[in-house]
Amino acid sequence: MESRRHGGGEIIAANVPARGMHMDRIPEFIDGKVGYYCHASETAITQGTWRATLSSVASAQTAQRHVAAGAGSAFALCRPPGHHATRDQYGGYCFINNAAVTAQMFRDGGATRVAILDIDFHHGNGTQSLFYDRPDALFVSLHGAPQETYPYYLGYADERGRGAGEGANFNYPMTAGTGYGAWAAALDDAIEKIRAWGAEALVVALGVAAFKEDPISFFKLECDDFTDASRRIGKLKLPTVFCMEGGYAVEAVGINTVNVLEGFKDA
Repeated sequence: MESRRHGGGEIIAANVPARGMHMDRIPEFIDGKVGYYCHASETAITQGTWRATLSSVASAQTAQRHVAAGAGSAFALCRPPGHHATRDQYGGYCFINNAAVTAQMFRDGGATRVAILDIDFHHGNGTQSLFYDRPDALFVSLHGAPQETYPYYLGYADERGRGAGEGANFNYPMTAGTGYGAWAAALDDAIEKIRAWGAEALVVALGVAAFKEDPISFFKLECDDFTDASRRIGKLKLPTVFCMEGGYAVEAVGINTVNVLEGFKDA
């Protein structure tokens, strides 16, 4: 028994169910169980992970409550982020999907149609999977082409929803070197889809990793582009919650995030 227990320290998924293995049998011990519930093994679990995760989703919940109470918009500084977390898997540094929780809170509060606009450089695979078969939540994502970047296995343009959710999912994958012109054109199309769909509330999964100097992305947005982008989003005039996602050019993350909020305010 002793050899089958976790040895202490960080918990990292070293073994995952790959093709040809059982997907219907959950291991009993933690070293196997963690791999079953993980889709990206770079994401470790440490002693403070759960406390931080609960604090992160609580910030999103608080932001939604402010907006539901009459505020036009609110920003949730979520850490860890959330848009890669699915119903039963964590990964991409995400454990609870903050944007999805926020969208569901709008639904529970009476909004019949909620839109989620994900502008993080990486596709929000978790958010897509959570709402993929639902007609009451529109998911729209601008991101790096999955054949070129994480999360690799989801985020293609032909993923349009399933069953009752058919036509409520739109992906805009873009290739390396994409600048603001092409990115903004995709954003404008996404905004028109949100407007035409009749959303009553908006959740923005806000990542600023599309910045040209971000070390793990390949888009070429300038700092001022984030101001212009959020000004376009603000013209929707919807009750809006921003949930912070990625951004890894450390010295520019704050600048670009503030630019988003300033642009939105001035719309």
